[in-house]
Amino acid sequence: MTTAPRQPEDDAKDRQLESARVDPRGTHLTTDQGVRVGNTDDSLKAGARGPTLLEDFHFREKLTHFDHERIPERVVHARGAGAYGHFQPYDDWLAEYTVAEFLTDPSVRTPVFVRFSTVVGSRGSADTVRDVRGFATKFFTRQGNYDLVGNNIPVFFIQDGIKFPDFVHAVKPEPHNEIPQASSAHDTLWDFVALQPETMHMMMWLMSDRALPRSFRMMQGFGVHTFRLVNAQGQGTFVKFHWRPALGVHSLVWDETQKIAGKDPDFNRRDLWDTIEAGNFPEWELGVQLVPESDEFAFDFDLLDATKIIPEEQVPVRPVGRLVLNRNPDNFFAETEQVAFHTANVVPGIDFTNDPLLQARNFSYLDTQLLRLGGPNFAQIPVNRPIAPVHTDQRDGFHQHKIDVGRTSYTKNSLGGGCPMTSGAFPEVFSHYQQKVEGVKVRQRSESFKDFYSQATLFWNSMSQPEKEHIVAAFRFELGKVEHREIRATIVDHLNHVDHELAVVVARGIGVRAPKREVRPNHGLSSPALSQLAASADTISTRRIAILVAAGVDGEGVRRVVAELRDRGAIPELLAPADGTVRCADGSDLKVDRAISTVASVLYDAVIVPSGPESVRTLSADGYTVHFVAEAFKHFKAIGAFGSGIELLRKAQLGSVRLAEDTETVIVDAGVVTTSAAADALPPEFSEAFACEVARHRIWQRETSEVPA
Repeated sequence: MTTAPRQPEDDAKDRQLESARVDPRGTHLTTDQGVRVGNTDDSLKAGARGPTLLEDFHFREKLTHFDHERIPERVVHARGAGAYGHFQPYDDWLAEYTVAEFLTDPSVRTPVFVRFSTVVGSRGSADTVRDVRGFATKFFTRQGNYDLVGNNIPVFFIQDGIKFPDFVHAVKPEPHNEIPQASSAHDTLWDFVALQPETMHMMMWLMSDRALPRSFRMMQGFGVHTFRLVNAQGQGTFVKFHWRPALGVHSLVWDETQKIAGKDPDFNRRDLWDTIEAGNFPEWELGVQLVPESDEFAFDFDLLDATKIIPEEQVPVRPVGRLVLNRNPDNFFAETEQVAFHTANVVPGIDFTNDPLLQARNFSYLDTQLLRLGGPNFAQIPVNRPIAPVHTDQRDGFHQHKIDVGRTSYTKNSLGGGCPMTSGAFPEVFSHYQQKVEGVKVRQRSESFKDFYSQATLFWNSMSQPEKEHIVAAFRFELGKVEHREIRATIVDHLNHVDHELAVVVARGIGVRAPKREVRPNHGLSSPALSQLAASADTISTRRIAILVAAGVDGEGVRRVVAELRDRGAIPELLAPADGTVRCADGSDLKVDRAISTVASVLYDAVIVPSGPESVRTLSADGYTVHFVAEAFKHFKAIGAFGSGIELLRKAQLGSVRLAEDTETVIVDAGVVTTSAAADALPPEFSEAFACEVARHRIWQRETSEVPA
């Protein structure tokens, strides 16, 4: 994959990071003061078996640092993974709306650090839980740092930030027993939801496949709030930010997520790390929805309500530029754990709106970093440092790393030549957008925020049949974990305001009385852009394909299929009963990537069983291998087999799927691709057909449900 030439901004950020890197090769062990240490295995004692002496400064320094080397984890978004990269706009069309250079000058490539995360779980929780995912991007622009702190879901649970502590307390493990970890399937969360109908739109998204992303590389990102762009004339335009992945939007299935949590709890962070290390750099396109200020009240919802979207059919998403992640951090703690995002980190040309949730975040993020990172100087940590020059009158404090010279630390001054000076005007300096604000001081919600169900219905109506089935199953699972049946019943009542049939089917699965009639007619509106299945990418790039082999396998056929899959950008891996090599039927050897017992079908996107009677007999005799194929079929994945490999598919009992019986044809039935031909006559259509099925991500026609179509 080719990348754009390096820019001065890339070099500036790299120099900052390089100055903080310490390579231990060829060095001597010292204390923190630089004194060489000759023995770090034994503490200083009064005799070989005596007590340790207080004067052992190395021992005390080493233990003290260890005692203090953990910082408080984030209250939310504690578990994350990050990477460096760059953003570059396609052209300058957005200059009509904003003076933010990094969005408008196609010659400028801006360094970024992106952190993906789950919301609810602790740092040690699993990656594949049902949860919202954070998608936070720090742009190191020449005008200063800009943080776009978003999620993979475009709306939020609450409308006003004063409710955020209540929501987080409700969704976190229950305080009396600290159970369950990283899960919303418990009483306190659903009790909160039952009493806060504003949450219903977000709960529809959370119960959907959006909460189970296949990969960070295959999920959308959203700024959530309505922000404001400001142009050179000081004119404002409302904006919503969107990230769209180049690989399409794809999810896991619920059964998979639970098994992956046991097989590989680091599934998503490992995927991000490995793909970057392999040079398969993840990409997203930044897009914007723009609304003139004259149209602020032109919608049937309030633009300042964070529980609402702007349907793309009403305001299209216009492409702005490309984000590429191309370098992993050198140290997880120093970079991914210490990166500090803040919604109020803005640059000239981007400003806030009066969204009450955004206003609360603008306070909360800074307040949180002061505790987590030990004081006010966290912006000096290398991963957080701007590439723009920094000159302030701030001094001292915990973890101050600068050595400020001169007598003055105040403005205005004459002793320091008036520096640092305030000068210039917008757009060179940040200037808050000017708008008239007036009103009576009240503690109340705007009436325009009080439609809690219309967009939840819009989301439901926009889902494909498989997506609806998964939402119903998720509600049944989550509410089935709720002990108090009155909470279950209240949620069903709320769902009856969303869609009557949805409420009936959910109620039927959780043991509460179904509503007899709809209380609010379904408005019938939909937004096709909300369905993941409508936005799938036609590619199998970076898809992991398991190829099951044993001694006697058709080596020529395996090599041919592997080469054809790699040509399409996929990542085929040979799995065998044991690690090492397998001897092929033609006497050649194939190197095995992994022993099949160390992995599972849930870690792969598709499966192929090659020809070779001896190989297939060995694999068919292994219950784990047979289960591997059957489970991949259960999870709606593409499966391929050629020659005698079809016998393993028969052993796995793939229902009524039709399999090939002659060497001239390639049969595709319910995502299962077969041909009776072996390597010497393998039709070229086999790999093409298999790749098409993998690109579908899942073969949903295998799934059945009682949800009305």
